[in-house]
Amino acid sequence: MLIFSGSSNKSLAKKLAKSLSYKLGKVELSRFANNEARVWIKEKKIGRKAVVMQSLSQPTDHHLIEFCLICDALKRKGVKEIIGVIPWLGYSKQDKVFRDGEPLSVKVIAKILQTANLEKIITFDLHNLAILGFFDIPLINLSANGLFTEYFKNKVDENTIVVAPDAGSVKSSSSFAQELRIDVAYIDKKRDLNSGKVIIKGISGRVKGKNVLIIDDMLVTGSTLIETAKFLKKQRVQSIKVAITHHLYVPGVQKKIDKSKIDELIVTDTVKQKNKSKKLKILSVTEMLGEAIK
Repeated sequence: MLIFSGSSNKSLAKKLAKSLSYKLGKVELSRFANNEARVWIKEKKIGRKAVVMQSLSQPTDHHLIEFCLICDALKRKGVKEIIGVIPWLGYSKQDKVFRDGEPLSVKVIAKILQTANLEKIITFDLHNLAILGFFDIPLINLSANGLFTEYFKNKVDENTIVVAPDAGSVKSSSSFAQELRIDVAYIDKKRDLNSGKVIIKGISGRVKGKNVLIIDDMLVTGSTLIETAKFLKKQRVQSIKVAITHHLYVPGVQKKIDKSKIDELIVTDTVKQKNKSKKLKILSVTEMLGEAIK
């Protein structure tokens, strides 16, 4: 079986192909003069099944179209079954209609992806499990929590505590704390839907002198995370380490993290690394993807 990669995360596709002993298919990706995406599958012979890998990272819309065009080209080459590997499902944060007049964006993206006639899609840590219901094909939602648990299991002690940064992360944070056999505390905060400003109202439990672990699904602007770190430092915590599945590498964000009170940022390679930092540690999802494809 061949693995075909879009332009978003070729490094992960190469690692995946190597781990599975599959061949990385030849595909030429370019642009027409008017900036439209151009795809050319250069493999002469392709089997019945193929894997297409593309994270819907920036530029999101381009990577989405590129993915669909690769799938269509493979179908026209006689491929019957395509497994879509989309480690980061772009638009997944737009999983609700917050204001009258807004679209349910991730449902629209689900419809677009399914025009590619995929057998199934493999992704990581959806922002909301309700997104599964927007797909009529199997959507395998893997979790990076196991990677983070393995990374931290020999680095925690009785002075370590997991802090859930918001209501949406309470369940995953509690599960993470349980796996590590340490306590968990919860931050109470409120967000203004118009301005996006976050106000931290308090925290459950005592964190003074503790080594704090925070786990979340994505890092976009980093503003909430940085404010949370400031709040925790005022509570006199000893250290702050953050584990995030999807680092979207929004320009300028890693520099803000480097200047913040966060001591270490652990992320996966669902999105191609675009910044270097002494605070940044990257774990690979290659093995997990390989098992899901098998």
